[in-house]
Amino acid sequence: MQYCSTRGEVHGWSFRDVLFSGYAPDGGMFMPEEIPILPPATLRSWSSLSYQQLVCEVCSLFIPEQLIPRHDLEALISSALSKFTVPDAVRMVKLKDSVSILELFHGETLAFKDLAMMCTTRFLEYFLSKESRHATILVGTSGDTGGSAISSACGLNGVDVVVVFPRGRITMVQEKQMTTHMEDNVHVFAADGSSDEIDVPLRKLFTDLDLVKSHGLMSLNSGELVTNSAGCIVKRMGIPLRLVAVVNSNDILHRAVQNGDFSMAQSVKQTLAPAIDIQDPYNMERVFWLLSGEDGALVKDMMEQFQKTHRLTLPETLHKELCSVLSSGSVSDEGIMEAMVRCWKENQYLVCPHTAVALCHHYRCPIPPGEKRCCIATASPAKFLSAVQKAGLSLDLPEALKSLETKETRCKDLERGEDWEAALRECITAIGSARQRGEPFYA
Repeated sequence: MQYCSTRGEVHGWSFRDVLFSGYAPDGGMFMPEEIPILPPATLRSWSSLSYQQLVCEVCSLFIPEQLIPRHDLEALISSALSKFTVPDAVRMVKLKDSVSILELFHGETLAFKDLAMMCTTRFLEYFLSKESRHATILVGTSGDTGGSAISSACGLNGVDVVVVFPRGRITMVQEKQMTTHMEDNVHVFAADGSSDEIDVPLRKLFTDLDLVKSHGLMSLNSGELVTNSAGCIVKRMGIPLRLVAVVNSNDILHRAVQNGDFSMAQSVKQTLAPAIDIQDPYNMERVFWLLSGEDGALVKDMMEQFQKTHRLTLPETLHKELCSVLSSGSVSDEGIMEAMVRCWKENQYLVCPHTAVALCHHYRCPIPPGEKRCCIATASPAKFLSAVQKAGLSLDLPEALKSLETKETRCKDLERGEDWEAALRECITAIGSARQRGEPFYA
């Protein structure tokens, strides 16, 4: 299995190469050169596997055994999932009204990012231990990715992690899950802007190939639209499912599905579901690549136009294909609170505001006869106490979150008007220099 760029100019990269990278050199995002098709017999046999076993089977399709032998792969995944608080790392809960909730938030930071981040950093550590090299992970976050990246990478030998979060646009729990880490290899920046604004300097840094090579600069995949981009992949692999992408008032994805308008609004709206307060969900590039018949030239033209103008009208054939695999919805803060309250009243089950976005759409759209429906629960409601309280509900914070309130914090501010790219470049360069000298360093 080899990997290529969504923009068509990079091919033949190994899993290890992609792991130690950010964007592809042509500015695109990496995807497998081939998507394996699973026969029905395989799907039937996999239906009885545990989550951990299923992860091993799926990973083995995309990670060649000559890079990570099967017994090592199984050990790495077992280690990655060993600290989750439910026996199989994830849990399915059946609710009334013919809907199930897939809980993906039982990791250390109580968010679905933990599932992938813990595995990714185990793979990273595996290769670093063999190569005696250093890597600097650079991550922008809309809330959950940063905390998960830090949690999974803090204390690792040969790894520094630099995280930038949008100051004042995430919950206090999300912020403190990043800023209370005192490890020397953790460097946190609070930027006066949105997560989309943070992505601009990060993308520029990753396209500086000399910087990337000199300092082992890499990233960990964002969660922006990740469940739907992953859904498009598994649908291509043969899983019979229908994807429904539901967003909050930041509705660029909904408009793209409804009328082909993939254009930014004037500003990001702050909502009760802050992790999806996004106008540039960059995993959409992967979706466009998949649904365009893997047309790298088309995707390159589209994304370069979007990056320049912030506006894009999808080609008719691509829009038609998008609608064939995705339906969509958009939910206001009022809808979020209504769904949280209804779910609690009917099931005595509390959901986070992001899960409520999906549930609200479910409540509005009755299930066709014979169809099963599942909503993805991306985070614990305990991370969003303010939203829970605004909905007129209550919860007891877990001790792990209560303890954050009194912990010392550490981060560096990036003010509006400052050169964020230069500040981050200086940090990355200083980290690399310090590590070469074998010295501790904190930005």
